[in-house]
Amino acid sequence: MADEVAKALAAQPGGDTIFGKITRKEIPVKLLYEDEQCIAFPDVAAQAPIHFLVVPKKPISQMSKAEESDAALLGHLMVVAKKCAAEQGLSNGYRLVVNDGPDGGQSVYHIHIHVMGGRQMGWPPG
Repeated sequence: MADEVAKALAAQPGGDTIFGKITRKEIPVKLLYEDEQCIAFPDVAAQAPIHFLVVPKKPISQMSKAEESDAALLGHLMVVAKKCAAEQGLSNGYRLVVNDGPDGGQSVYHIHIHVMGGRQMGWPPG
């Protein structure tokens, strides 16, 4: 956990990101889903038995920087998260997380949804 906090505190917005490279197919991943707007793939630092990311192809740096014109895309990401969760067998529930900025734990400045499940999630989450 402390390692993830350190990454978030060190991360800076701007420039290309690993998710940009993945969406452009410069870095291969095991795709769970892809369409013209987004992709979904397993998180390499899984925090639950099932943990995947839904990433838009449009490089929005963080939720707090999203524009009104991004509303349909953001909604689409949620629907894709739901579809992939069902395909991954998360019929008993799951958690969606979007980190924003250093205090929110964001370590990659390309908005993405974490979908985690396969175990009971605790509360409070952070």
